[in-house]
Amino acid sequence: MTTSLLATSYIAAAVLFILSLKGLSNPETARRGNQFGAIGMLVAVLAVAVHAGVITSPTLLGALAVASVIGALVASRVAMTSMPQLVAILHSFVGAAAVLVGISNHLAPAVELAGAERTIHDVETYLGIFIGSLTFTGSIIAWGKLQGVIRSKPLMLPGRHLLNIAMIAACVWLGVLYLRGGHEALPELLIMTAIAGVIGIHLVMAIGGADMPVVVSMLNSYSGWAASAAGFMLSNDLLIITGALVGSSGAILSYIMCRAMNRSFLSVILGGFGAEEGAAPAGGAVVEGELVPTTAADVVSQLKAASSVIIVPGYGMAVAQAQHPVKEITQILRGQGKQVRFAIHPVAGRLPGHMNVLLAEANLPYDIVLEMDEINEDFPTTDVVLVIGANDIVNPSALDDPSSPIAGMPVLHAWEAASCIVFKRGKGAGYAGVENPLFFKPRTRMLYGDAKKSVDAILALLKA
Repeated sequence: MTTSLLATSYIAAAVLFILSLKGLSNPETARRGNQFGAIGMLVAVLAVAVHAGVITSPTLLGALAVASVIGALVASRVAMTSMPQLVAILHSFVGAAAVLVGISNHLAPAVELAGAERTIHDVETYLGIFIGSLTFTGSIIAWGKLQGVIRSKPLMLPGRHLLNIAMIAACVWLGVLYLRGGHEALPELLIMTAIAGVIGIHLVMAIGGADMPVVVSMLNSYSGWAASAAGFMLSNDLLIITGALVGSSGAILSYIMCRAMNRSFLSVILGGFGAEEGAAPAGGAVVEGELVPTTAADVVSQLKAASSVIIVPGYGMAVAQAQHPVKEITQILRGQGKQVRFAIHPVAGRLPGHMNVLLAEANLPYDIVLEMDEINEDFPTTDVVLVIGANDIVNPSALDDPSSPIAGMPVLHAWEAASCIVFKRGKGAGYAGVENPLFFKPRTRMLYGDAKKSVDAILALLKA
């Protein structure tokens, strides 16, 4: 492939990636955005494969074929509830790739450089490996917490901030030695790689379960910068552009999500709140009162008498795969002339946009799926609110209790409705481990059990 054709392919792919990001900014255009991204990646891979002569190498062609099949199978079979884990582990692959490219680039540089060019190249290699190693280990820990093989409770070591500073200082010192040693400084490079990996582990271990959506977004940003660094090492303009797009968009999304939780970005990345799932953490007022259970028949009676209904989906609805019967309930109620809408909190679920994707999978109309800022003021005039598998995002202690671990976090005001029905498996405190006073309020009723079974029971009664 000629240089001009390669450059044209890179420009086309870059434009498609930008169109992809633009499409993903709105649920109605997200599908088209995904298509643009897939086409752009196909163009990029084919251009690089032809230019590098991969099509003449049976080994590399075989590797591409095997990887493509594995990716297609994993993507087609992954459950919606496992999407956060999949995203986290894919981020770790990007980090590992950056580390391997960096070390390979150090051992066998493509061209011999000298002077300032050599210094810049070595800095690119060093930073790429540092970011890649941190992303690799941090993403694995994030996957473990989301998968449940690692406790969601944050690991708060004594003097953890000083420990982080000491490890970063060690990496900076090793970087100076690496720049001085040049090609002979492989030990310094490998030691830094190990320290960066420990930093990634420690940073994510110190973040609680309630902050995991931000962690996934943050690691997405890290993986972008790692890819961009790999692009510099390989002198690949498209990889630089793509990595910068992913890195900057991930950083912006992390900031938006932190603002939605009324928390600073640094407090999330360096600390984290939350406790082990089902156990209330220290801090927060003691909740007093009685949990009042209800039945599917009572819920149906309220729905039949209501004129306006708001449904608040959470991770529990994704786990139960209840979105499809919820859609049928929505259709029945709307067919009876009732107003039915969905309220989406920015950090609902364990992945940015998790609930939007869940509802889109059930083909619910986009115009009835509203963000928190669009619908919060409507709760006082709503007859019935169905909280399906959500907990912390409807917790009034965020507003009422300054001692609560989630104090100041904007939440959906479900308690202001005439009636609030909470679908919940049991009486645990939820993923963040924070007790919820909403459950004890006089207008709240608890519908215990698997969300799918509860929704199916309501649907059957509505049809009857």
